[in-house]
Amino acid sequence: MFSQSDKGHAFKALHEMPGCFVIPNPWDAGSAKILTSRGFKALATTSAGLAFALGRRDCANLVSREEALRNAADIASASELPVTADLENGFGEEPSVVGDTIRLAAEVGLVGCSIEDATGEPEKPIYEFRRSVERIVAAVEAARALAFPFVLTARAENFLHGNHDLHDTIARLQAYREAGADVLYAPGLRSLEDIGTVVREIEGPVNVVMGLSGVALSVAELAEVGVKRISLGSALNRAALGAFIRAAKEVQELGTFEFSRTAPSVQEIYQSFESTS
Repeated sequence: MFSQSDKGHAFKALHEMPGCFVIPNPWDAGSAKILTSRGFKALATTSAGLAFALGRRDCANLVSREEALRNAADIASASELPVTADLENGFGEEPSVVGDTIRLAAEVGLVGCSIEDATGEPEKPIYEFRRSVERIVAAVEAARALAFPFVLTARAENFLHGNHDLHDTIARLQAYREAGADVLYAPGLRSLEDIGTVVREIEGPVNVVMGLSGVALSVAELAEVGVKRISLGSALNRAALGAFIRAAKEVQELGTFEFSRTAPSVQEIYQSFESTS
């Protein structure tokens, strides 16, 4: 068994190695075990995947910190891999709350997390620049006080909220890096050119998310422009829900059960679970 310290050092080392790596996003213990059995090196939770499992909208402050950390704890305990968590905006505006969230994340077995500058409020979707930096400073201070490496990812959310200002996004990421963030992340970038620009302007590991509609870049292409980490966000969860919806429609509308031909067998699923025990 690997200790939390072992996992923390392993996760940190992944960001220091040449090339890039893919970090997929399970949404529960079962999906974590399946992804672990596929040979990935680390896992990340998905706030959207958890929200969907709870029957709620994502990015609307509808999932509590306790629920997110309970889900993260289930995933961390189900896998021998390092696990980082999508902890949205840290579950509060005040920097002190963000710091508390980091400490609580460590307590449930995580070795990293992401903190975003989105508020969850439609009328004011992004925190003011200075406030955003203060929140990352508090997160960094809490992470550095831990007894093991804790990889903090700082997210600039402009592009997910209709503000395609690349200059402001880069300025935010640069400020977060100066504040001590280990990984920088601007979800919603849709072109290889924009991604390459961010990588060149940021002195630190950059995470991008793939699996968004209309974006079809490969691992090789992203590695070529210097991306360090590729996450999948809610993409795997949405793929699973898509198959579920198509199967339900087939039964309801056609009265047939052809979907079962391509569904994995119970034994195949068991094998994934057993290989990670």
